[in-house]
Amino acid sequence: MQPATSLCEPHHEDSALLAGLRQGQARAFEQLMRRYNRLLYRAARGIVHDDAEAQDAVQEAWLKAFTALDGFRGEASLGTWLTRIVINQALVQQRRLGRLVLWNEDVEGWESDMHKDPLGGDAPESPEDHVARLQVRQQLEQAIATLPPMYRSVFILRAVHGLSVEDTAQGLDVSPDVVKTRFLRARAQLRSRLGFDPETEAAYLHDFAGQRCSDLIGRVLQQLRARGVIRDH
Repeated sequence: MQPATSLCEPHHEDSALLAGLRQGQARAFEQLMRRYNRLLYRAARGIVHDDAEAQDAVQEAWLKAFTALDGFRGEASLGTWLTRIVINQALVQQRRLGRLVLWNEDVEGWESDMHKDPLGGDAPESPEDHVARLQVRQQLEQAIATLPPMYRSVFILRAVHGLSVEDTAQGLDVSPDVVKTRFLRARAQLRSRLGFDPETEAAYLHDFAGQRCSDLIGRVLQQLRARGVIRDH
């Protein structure tokens, strides 16, 4: 697994890439997307219903970010700026589909919406029992999907992607105390349903790499060329 991207501290190469982006260099666009694709995908996946919707949100977020580079003033890190764009895009996307997105604590009884089917016992630990471990991860993913987005997004950024409380707060534009509260509530509900610590397998969920990552980059670069944002020499 790659280490989590920090949001509060600017990546040491971000400033150099920004110069390349403003010059329309295709390589700079590709490098930046490879650096942040996993983070943005997981941020979107905390809000939307499935992988395809998450990819759509990330693609649209990149296009919005790349066509609005003049709007980046450096007041927040580039990672924070990008995370906020993809979260806003995911929220807009869900609302356009007519889906209610619970994004604050002013809601009663959300816990009752979670299906109660505790598994009991611990996740299988024997290395040869690969199928059983995959089933545990699938059950965890299904349980996470039942959380309201305001809790699911925090759990995915904290437990799946491994961001700190401060980085998660920066990306979601909330206070660290809100992040702590939402994470504790999400973890408690998952433990209640699953019967084991949900963090044990969380880091293996919602990965975004390989061909899926490359395909998304290719689509974004194609649209940027069509819009004249990339200037191939």
